[in-house]
Amino acid sequence: MGFNIIVLAKQVPDTRNVGSQAMNADGTINRSALPAVFNPDDLCALEQALRIKERNAGSKVTVLTMGPKRATELLREALYRGADDVILLSDAAFAGADTLATSYALSTAIRKIGNYDIILCGRQAIDGDTAQVGPQVASMLELPQVTCVREIVEMGQSGIVAVRSIENGTELVKAPLPLLVTVEGSAAPCRPRNAYRMLRFHRAATAAEQAAEGYEYKARALADEALTIKEWALADIDGDASRCGLSGSPTKVKAVANIVFKAKESKRYTADSEQVKSLVAELLSNHIIG
Repeated sequence: MGFNIIVLAKQVPDTRNVGSQAMNADGTINRSALPAVFNPDDLCALEQALRIKERNAGSKVTVLTMGPKRATELLREALYRGADDVILLSDAAFAGADTLATSYALSTAIRKIGNYDIILCGRQAIDGDTAQVGPQVASMLELPQVTCVREIVEMGQSGIVAVRSIENGTELVKAPLPLLVTVEGSAAPCRPRNAYRMLRFHRAATAAEQAAEGYEYKARALADEALTIKEWALADIDGDASRCGLSGSPTKVKAVANIVFKAKESKRYTADSEQVKSLVAELLSNHIIG
């Protein structure tokens, strides 16, 4: 018997390229000024979902993301790697959401999907590093949760067995279904794109994108439902606008900066024994060693 698996994924700005235009005046991230990537921890979560699918015939992997229209790039990536269904949650009402507003929108969309056995997501996103969305979604859906998972070892009708990270080691835990699992970056990396799936899904798009492509493209998409990316707005998930976007976000970002550590001064040592002794003496006197 298969399982219904939901993977929460996020398209994030590449934080390795933060510049002076990275912030808007209202404290939100100017995502258009940064290249977008698939959040690394979410890719690890997708891999765990695909492994469950491989071990359990009849399983289905649905990837859900909340973001602007260009987040369809992430959903196509998910299809290339093995996802069965993808959903874009996109509406101007969601713009500027903090983790609380994001968790509310995602949990409301999950209720609309319904009939799920397990929800997987990355432990944290590289643009915020809060690790809050997964646990908050679990709380809003009143689900048990297992965090910081490295590997899901077993999954059956009664629940899962997983390896999770703890301070100074790991532990083996059991948890019942349905539940939410956050997967950390030390988990197995996601498999590469599948060539056949790239050929099939490279034109997958939302209905609005299909219409913009013209009649011929729309007709081809209608002949293959898999080429249509579902797009849900606030009204489609029957959400409360006051709990979404900036209006539903009690947390405000004050600033974003790219910090580069630079030494104020430096000393160069050679392999000369006297210089090595001098270095060791200095490290001892500064309590860096010893």
